[in-house]
Amino acid sequence: MKQWTRHILAGGVCAALGLVIAFSADGADEVKPKKDAAVERTRKQVKMLDDLYKTAVVLVTQHYVTETSDLPAGSAAKALFAEMKKKGHHDVRLIDIAGEPINDENNPQDDFEKAGVAALKKGGGWHESVEKDEKGQRYLRAMTPVPVVLEKCIMCHENYRKVEKGAPIGALGYRIAIE
Repeated sequence: MKQWTRHILAGGVCAALGLVIAFSADGADEVKPKKDAAVERTRKQVKMLDDLYKTAVVLVTQHYVTETSDLPAGSAAKALFAEMKKKGHHDVRLIDIAGEPINDENNPQDDFEKAGVAALKKGGGWHESVEKDEKGQRYLRAMTPVPVVLEKCIMCHENYRKVEKGAPIGALGYRIAIE
């Protein structure tokens, strides 16, 4: 089959599958997924939210948690997450990675979260999947690691004393509509 015919056929198949085919100077073809602008925007939104939530937890811990009787920053974050979900913005939750959750509700709940825990334990900084609900609405699901970054964390989480500083003990799991 002539080279140009192969390229036309490959291009048609890739277009049907939502892929882009790139032709290199040496004649080798490289198939890459098409960029999905809506997914890219949603991914950017998750990264911004992740920075915001993690910064808030650190600031609350540094400035307001002084005794074990104080409201833990993790509990404050969970209350904030619940408000965001109630108002229809997005869904985010704390997920245990260390294997010793304070609450059973923090255990991984589905295959995506279990795979995310495994990936983050191996040093991954991001785990994601695009999923559709029964109505065809697409969602970006993403997980990011939560490491122990402050000595104060151990005040409420004594079991993290044995965790190497910077190692993930938990994750934030996001589910955000792709619009």
